[in-house]
Amino acid sequence: MPSFQKISLNCSAALSPVGSWGGRGSFLVPLLALPLLVAGCQKKTPSPQMPPQPVDVVTLKTQPVTLETSLPGRTDAYEQAQIRPQVNGVIVSRDFEQGADVKAGQQLFQIYIAPYQAAYDQAKAQLLNAQAVAARANGQLKRYRPLVAAHAVSSQDFDNTLATAREAEAQVAQAKAALEAAAVNLNYTHVRAPISGRIGRTLYTAGALLTAGQTQPVAVVTRLDPIYVDVNLAATDMLRLKRELADGQLERNGTDAAAVGLKLEDNSEYPMRGKLQLSEVTVDPATGTLVMRAVFPNPDHLLLPGMFVNAHIEEGIDPHGLLVPQVAVARDAKGNPFVMVVDGENKVSQRSIQVLRTVGESWLVSDGLKEGEKVIVSGLQKVQPGAKVTPHEAPPAAPAGKAE
Repeated sequence: MPSFQKISLNCSAALSPVGSWGGRGSFLVPLLALPLLVAGCQKKTPSPQMPPQPVDVVTLKTQPVTLETSLPGRTDAYEQAQIRPQVNGVIVSRDFEQGADVKAGQQLFQIYIAPYQAAYDQAKAQLLNAQAVAARANGQLKRYRPLVAAHAVSSQDFDNTLATAREAEAQVAQAKAALEAAAVNLNYTHVRAPISGRIGRTLYTAGALLTAGQTQPVAVVTRLDPIYVDVNLAATDMLRLKRELADGQLERNGTDAAAVGLKLEDNSEYPMRGKLQLSEVTVDPATGTLVMRAVFPNPDHLLLPGMFVNAHIEEGIDPHGLLVPQVAVARDAKGNPFVMVVDGENKVSQRSIQVLRTVGESWLVSDGLKEGEKVIVSGLQKVQPGAKVTPHEAPPAAPAGKAE
């Protein structure tokens, strides 16, 4: 019976097709043992780990932030007069330049005056006649007074004379009223500007027939300085603005008006400030908004009625505002905002925050963050909470501007 010796194998022998037991004989290593031997000979290497991902961060700093409410609106004329003729007649002359500035009382059109001058002269003559009749009746009444006292004339004759004198005075009053009406119509032949402002184009020229009370105006005069800006404001915001105005948080322009700035359609800032007038007293039940009106000086006539503008009302200044770039803020499934924060060990954590309003390209944060913390603004898709990162300070952004 053969003697067995201690098995001595190394990895090269195990992987060789023929192994030795020591003795004289040799045999093939059983095939079933090969996988176990090979696995035992392989070296275990640890799985590779991802290196820290580079990310851009912003270190938060408090700063003064101007709070304001921005409202879209349109300009409207401070005064506008649609001029219509008050008497019938043919235009004799047009006495203004289209698109020019006119003064109140300036003549714009002249209507053919002859018929109205004749009516005035006739009314004046009737007045003179009535005054003559009244003078004769009053003279006779004056003579009858002592005679009736002396019973030289009957009371009946005196009463008739008194009635005649009073009728003559009534005729004088009637003639005066007719003369005044004729004078009014005569004056209406001079079509004048009721207000000062800029006059627009007209479709009427000399020779055109005008009709008293016609629906189409012969000209329109618009006062451009000052000018109104009408905006729609939610009722809840209106209540807040009134409280802030009463508490002194709003910048005032005058005694009881909040200061208002204006941005034009080309995104330029209007150089002058206006004041807010809380004029509307009803809220639109369909939209929950009301129209608010601001008044702006417009000496250069830069603003014209019908322009689209943005009015911004400065509510005050938050001296310790904390701004977070909008690109750093995401929202969860419920719509709640959150950011990714890098701690002192360069680990990432998710932080829920509360935001108030936008300030340029940033959010004004009211809760959830504090000064000095680092918020990831770039590379968010590469990191998860708990991961390590290599933070790099992002370049400074443009000035924050004002909170809207």
